[in-house]
Amino acid sequence: MQPETDNFFEKVYQVAKLIPYGRVTSYGAIAKYLGAARSARMVGYAMNGSHTKDVPAHRVVNRKGLLTGKHHFDGTNLMQQLLESEGIEVVDNQIQNFDILFWDPFKEL
Repeated sequence: MQPETDNFFEKVYQVAKLIPYGRVTSYGAIAKYLGAARSARMVGYAMNGSHTKDVPAHRVVNRKGLLTGKHHFDGTNLMQQLLESEGIEVVDNQIQNFDILFWDPFKEL
């Protein structure tokens, strides 16, 4: 990876580590907070590579509350299991009460 990408990924990880237990955010919300509103996909790439970084990547979903990154977790339903262990209800890969559980870094930080 390029140094700029590494630095961006580290910024993504710093924000993701601030997502409270039992809450979720989106790739786009993190990108927008970092001043890179059109880089939601890059945030997704960062989450894909975060497993050795102690980052709660399971709390980052798409803008509609779908578990689009679940195939990057070991095990078939690990992302869902991690969310459910925090009290978040998931039905058909969709976060229930997404608007209530959504954590917006602009409003929360």
